[in-house]
Amino acid sequence: MAQNTGQDAGVTFINIFEIDRDDVETFKAGWQQLAAIMAAAPGFRGAQLHEAVNDEARFQLVNIARWDSEQAWRDASTNPAMREAATRFGTDPTAPRPDQYPGLYRPTVSFTPGS
Repeated sequence: MAQNTGQDAGVTFINIFEIDRDDVETFKAGWQQLAAIMAAAPGFRGAQLHEAVNDEARFQLVNIARWDSEQAWRDASTNPAMREAATRFGTDPTAPRPDQYPGLYRPTVSFTPGS
């Protein structure tokens, strides 16, 4: 076990989605469009959309994105292209409307094999 105090740790944006299983595929298509815009932003390190392995999970999707800093994430989130794409997806009457639980985090404790 090690404390993570490195300056280059960046931040992790985690957004948990409570969504009907029937809406997952449609949502993933929209998420990929938004993720492509975010990927071009300065400070973006990468992202993954995780899908639950069974239908019983309360949260069917979890977005985990790594950023150089909180400011880099904020700048990307307020980018006009991002806002436009999010608005377009949000006003699409066929788009799913999941409950979202977003937050920014930084690592505090790390475990590795043999720790």
